[in-house]
Amino acid sequence: MRRTARLMTGTALAVAAAGLATAPAYGGAAGSLEVLPSTVVPGSEVTVNTAACGNETAMGDASAVGAGIFTLAPSAHKHDSIGQFRVPPSAQPGTYEIVATCSGGKHVTGDLMVTLTSMRAQIQQPRGHVNTGVGGALGSDPTQTAAGVAALAVAAAGGTWLLHRRARGDGI
Repeated sequence: MRRTARLMTGTALAVAAAGLATAPAYGGAAGSLEVLPSTVVPGSEVTVNTAACGNETAMGDASAVGAGIFTLAPSAHKHDSIGQFRVPPSAQPGTYEIVATCSGGKHVTGDLMVTLTSMRAQIQQPRGHVNTGVGGALGSDPTQTAAGVAALAVAAAGGTWLLHRRARGDGI
């Protein structure tokens, strides 16, 4: 009974600690500006939204990247304010701060990263064989492969012989 109580108490404390550790991450989301996609190439369309403004309108400022001022309008989705802007084709690579100011005066910010190549182009497919350190069945030394096969054959024959003796009752 005592062990069960300790186990339950430990589990409850672990769950509570995990809940407290994640609470600030959710609480901070209401005061930030979400930039989607967060990494773009020049000329791309960017969508920003925030829950910090509720159902208010907001003015967005993407002047840092050269896109100027844009409007965020109330959205039906979770009482967010949402807006869009286009990154100019002349934008230089780097990280830029995008700012939104709610009609109530609250400021929220988010980061936009501009690169010269899209994220899809940066993803590379694996090439060649996987170096697992074990080698294949037909390794580079055929003598070692033959010795391994012979060892397996001897083990299988010995196991079969022992099982046959046991089944006959020869007494092992």
